[in-house]
Amino acid sequence: MNGYNITKLTNGINVLTENIPYVRSFSLGFWFNTGSKNETAKNNGISHFIEHMLFKGTKKRSARRIADEIESLGGYLNAFTSKEHTCYYGRGLSQYIGKTFEVLADMILDSQLKSKDIKNEAGVVIDELHDIEDSPEELIFDKFESNIYRGNSLHYPIIGTEKNILEFDKKAIEEYLNKFYTNNNFFIVASGCVSHDEIVKMAEKYFGSRKSELKQTTKKFKPTTAEDQNFRKEVQQIHAIIGKSVYGYKNKKRQAISILSHILGDGSSSRLFQALREKNGITYQINTFLNSFYDVSTFGVYFSTNPKNYNKALNLVNIELQKFYDKPFTKKELQRAKAYVKGNILLGLENTSNRMMRMAQSFIYFNKVRTIEETISDIDNLDMNFLVELTHELFEPGTLIKTTISPEKFQIS
Repeated sequence: MNGYNITKLTNGINVLTENIPYVRSFSLGFWFNTGSKNETAKNNGISHFIEHMLFKGTKKRSARRIADEIESLGGYLNAFTSKEHTCYYGRGLSQYIGKTFEVLADMILDSQLKSKDIKNEAGVVIDELHDIEDSPEELIFDKFESNIYRGNSLHYPIIGTEKNILEFDKKAIEEYLNKFYTNNNFFIVASGCVSHDEIVKMAEKYFGSRKSELKQTTKKFKPTTAEDQNFRKEVQQIHAIIGKSVYGYKNKKRQAISILSHILGDGSSSRLFQALREKNGITYQINTFLNSFYDVSTFGVYFSTNPKNYNKALNLVNIELQKFYDKPFTKKELQRAKAYVKGNILLGLENTSNRMMRMAQSFIYFNKVRTIEETISDIDNLDMNFLVELTHELFEPGTLIKTTISPEKFQIS
């Protein structure tokens, strides 16, 4: 099956692997299909907090020993939390995959969650929150999504709130783990010089007897209305996003929007980059983005500029958006965009971690691993008329929402 192998353990845990015989390394991920989307106002931030806590020690291993056992073998451990997923992953040389699997399993199965560690880590996470608050180019994306997704759990920022972080305790953490770190929410994914049968044996050894309740269902996304917002902070630049919510991960229009995004603002040859940076020299950062979830995606234009140039920059962005609406693109632009997107996908496959993450997300969203050939074919089959119609829908006047972060003394018009 195109190099992919999938086994479902009797207790519901899925094991996915891809053998790449010409590499000597592996990437191994333990994925849980849960993130801030499954939180409430009261426990917002707990998914990310748990990600931190599982590195703080088990009965067998201290926090230092967890890191040392992998790093002493030339490997690497890390984790990340998104709005829909939490992933604990390791990389290393193929002969050490058993040790990496064991350490990750120990973290999942036997983390101690000591009160002292919870209190100490709260300080670390609050410091991380303050770093985000001090980074307007990062903060603005949280503000924008909190605005357009209000009324939905996607509204919640991954990092959470300082009040919540200070109140997390062992009981709250264990309740969340029992509710969402369930077997049918758990995916073990490996790519590289790996043996599927060996990964399955390890999964059976460490998790075969693990029991859990069925996962809880999450609320479906409900569209809501949003208004332009401005936040004043002690910053030198104005940071702005203009965008909207669009189609989710499984909708075929999402891939089409990624093509349109490239033509408009992804890369040095894009229209926005050329208009604002190359021709007018009024911004260093200017790009489009597409951030996708199960039910919905976030699409927008982000830029930052000096306050004295803001109105000119905003006007130029709006002019380019109107041009794109009136006369979207040429056949040459479309061909170049398709080649660029396909190239990025294929180049990314030279990294085993990227391959592992692609496999996991594909299986979680589509309940199968979509082949590269399928993805490339989808891009090739996007025709001009379909994309033009989508452009008119995407950039319909009056449908885009603006969020800005500006210096405290600057008045946004």
